[in-house]
Amino acid sequence: MDTLSYKTKSVNKENSSKEWVVIDATDQVLGRLASRVAILLRGKNKPNFTPNADCGDNVIIVNADKVRLTGKKMTDKVYVRHTGYPGGQRFTTPKELFSRKPLAVLEHAVRGMLPRTRLGEKQFKNLYLYIGSEHPHQAQNPKTITLNEI
Repeated sequence: MDTLSYKTKSVNKENSSKEWVVIDATDQVLGRLASRVAILLRGKNKPNFTPNADCGDNVIIVNADKVRLTGKKMTDKVYVRHTGYPGGQRFTTPKELFSRKPLAVLEHAVRGMLPRTRLGEKQFKNLYLYIGSEHPHQAQNPKTITLNEI
């Protein structure tokens, strides 16, 4: 047999089929939205998923400031960071973070679900967050999807 009809085809940057999708985050639960967006950014929903290539879609999230947290997470959840100096541990809650940077909570959640590699950084750059319902990517003809379609 000269040729095999069942060869595994690896996707690379040139032959990946990247699409543009729009997700409305109004009243969506933060963790569920972030996990589905991470799946789209990595390309794990595609039949030709290759873990070492950027084959995921470009994701536009509108109304990203209207995402919700369940229970008492808005006041009880704590984000911890360190300045690098002795005694430099800083704490903040999602409520404080929403008041300063409304997009940072969703960014933090999605970034935590992507790989901590150079490829993960490239995939994170395919995420576009916007506060209102308007976005400047109309020329790419993005298709609107809901979380159940992923």
